[in-house]
Amino acid sequence: MSEQPEREESRVPASLMVIVAHPDDAEFMCAGTVARWAASGCEVTYVLGTSGDKGSNDPTMTSARLVEIREAEQLAAARILGVKHVEFLRFRDAELVPDLELRRAIVRAIRKYKPDAVICQDPTARWVGQEYIQHPDHIAMGEAALAAVFPTSRDRLTFPELLAEGLEPHTVQEVYLAGSKEPDYWVDITGYFDRKIEALRAHASQMGDWDPVPWIRLWAQDAAAEARRKRFPGAERMQLAESFKYFRIG
Repeated sequence: MSEQPEREESRVPASLMVIVAHPDDAEFMCAGTVARWAASGCEVTYVLGTSGDKGSNDPTMTSARLVEIREAEQLAAARILGVKHVEFLRFRDAELVPDLELRRAIVRAIRKYKPDAVICQDPTARWVGQEYIQHPDHIAMGEAALAAVFPTSRDRLTFPELLAEGLEPHTVQEVYLAGSKEPDYWVDITGYFDRKIEALRAHASQMGDWDPVPWIRLWAQDAAAEARRKRFPGAERMQLAESFKYFRIG
């Protein structure tokens, strides 16, 4: 059952896992939240389904070289935000499917790091307006992440081979869906917007000459305005925000 916390400021989990498809996904979706929570003492782990080996139009680029570049960029962005651990699952970019192999890999990471909370991509968000169709990897990673969180990571008899690896079941307490069309939870990132932009710019191979500030600021302003419309606790102080669909499942 979904439940709205009493006060936004009180909801800083002790540990967080951000599960996304590609390098730079987390920076676009939730880097302000990550930076804010990490600064408050939250131990943050990133889990990436792919290393973005298809993300270049350069005819001289190879997938192997691109993996090196994009993993290095992601590690740099993680350092900027205060992320403690980064796990690259290294499935092939643009080919993710929410099958048992991907689910097992995510469950392995959840049982290894035992996060209290998870941020992942919303698998139901197929498009935005008339200008954006969701990348199929985002949908697949969100679907696999939710299945890994509930019920698989908590169930002892699912993937018993993980028990043989010493990975005991773990129950995630909270889930935040990023990029949701039906957000009901907002985090004030006003004081962390510059760090979000700095982390985004660490992905130089993807940013190119594009200045992300106008668009990212507009999205964050719109999120804060929606929080005020919904009378979310603390929204009257928000200038810039990130939005989520919230679940408490533990």
